[in-house]
Amino acid sequence: MLQRKFDEVVKSYFPNAMDAKDTSIHYLGKLVNQHGLDVSKMLMATSVCSDDINVPSTTFFNVLFGPFVMGGLGGIPFVGETGMTAFAHHIPDNGTAFIFYGPHIGVTLEGELGRMYRPRMEEPGNSCGALMLALDRFKSDPSYAPEIREDDYQQMTLEKVLLPKRDEIVNAENPAKQITEETYRVIDAKIHEYVETCKAEFHTEKIVLLGGIIINTDYGLDDYFDARNFEVIDL
Repeated sequence: MLQRKFDEVVKSYFPNAMDAKDTSIHYLGKLVNQHGLDVSKMLMATSVCSDDINVPSTTFFNVLFGPFVMGGLGGIPFVGETGMTAFAHHIPDNGTAFIFYGPHIGVTLEGELGRMYRPRMEEPGNSCGALMLALDRFKSDPSYAPEIREDDYQQMTLEKVLLPKRDEIVNAENPAKQITEETYRVIDAKIHEYVETCKAEFHTEKIVLLGGIIINTDYGLDDYFDARNFEVIDL
């Protein structure tokens, strides 16, 4: 019953979102049936937020090797070109690279975006915490400018790359959704940039990209995934 209710809530914001399990079946099926790929020789990398709540969502491709973890706070691929190169060197012989990426956002049964009930907690908390923190700072001080610091490098970098979109985020109909959408675009651009730069390091015929937004629901219930990009790149 709760899963059906969450289905209605999630799709009111993300009409094309699919249950995480259905997403797994759908895209693995396409890779096998339409592209003729051998999933037993496929290594998965993820560029999603390091938030523990995402572990069930990012392991729904549990038939694949990995994951090689690229993402930090917000899902930004902080490993950079060095990390992409390392991933490229780990692909099984005659295998395929698979990169799953994107930010995440929580939703409550009451329809509040950017919040969720975490395991064993009675009160809802932020999801994504890093993005909601950035949003609070953007809202509270129009002149706010993040300063990159070694002791909080990832959060400050996340805020810096989102800063050019601050007005659009803060003035959006739903700022929590907007900051998540903007973060997806940043991650998507970075993944494509690193793949292009490191192409020569991949000794494989294909790289598969699946990008989108993870939607976290309640503890014990399936998450959702709103796919924004699926492509099979020939090398």
